Amino acid sequence: MCCIDRLKSQPKADIGSALYLSMKLTVISDTHNQHEQFGILSGEVLIHCGDMFNLFSKKDGELESIDDWFGRQKFDLILCTGGNHDSALEEQLNVVDEPFQNAVYLQDRAYIHDGIKFYGAPWTPELAGQAFYREGSELERVWQSIPANVDVLITHTPPAGILDVSSRGLELGCQYLAKQLRVVNPRVHCFGHVHASSGTQITESTTYINASSVNSQFELTRRPYEVEIRD
Repeated sequence: MCCIDRLKSQPKADIGSALYLSMKLTVISDTHNQHEQFGILSGEVLIHCGDMFNLFSKKDGELESIDDWFGRQKFDLILCTGGNHDSALEEQLNVVDEPFQNAVYLQDRAYIHDGIKFYGAPWTPELAGQAFYREGSELERVWQSIPANVDVLITHTPPAGILDVSSRGLELGCQYLAKQLRVVNPRVHCFGHVHASSGTQITESTTYINASSVNSQFELTRRPYEVEIRD
């Protein structure tokens, strides 16, 4: 089993120019039931961008397991959204609005913490039959709900053309999300989904983070990403 001491270090990024307000984000995604390998993390805000579970090897008590892990992490706030592997989460949302006791789940909604506006949504294209699937006009509609003044956008899918190339060379990002990002310019956009493109990309307006924690063989090999927002 991999332990955090052997995980690949990830770059840190600073956003902003002055220190009037500072918030440190720790970002993970696509842990696929291997979250315990991280041990205890600490910081200000922890973000999980979905695919907490593994669609192809479901386990009993998955939701309880990761919620317990969330509860043991040392953060002021934990935010998460779902991914296409998270059918247990999607099923739980048919019963309750808040599936976790120790994290705030975001699905087409915003959350403001210390003046920073977060917005999360789990939707993924082109994977009919898997969790949180949307297509066509419906997918375009949900992305149009992203508020213009969002600081940190949390999705599972990447936008088309940004850190979205698979190990087979396929571009798997969402074209409708990319279209909306031409209107909305978050300071940070974090996501996962495409394991082979884990990394960061910085443009004039946005720092993009593909925070996939596992590689293409579903081995947890990467440390969390860290980014600091400064106003």
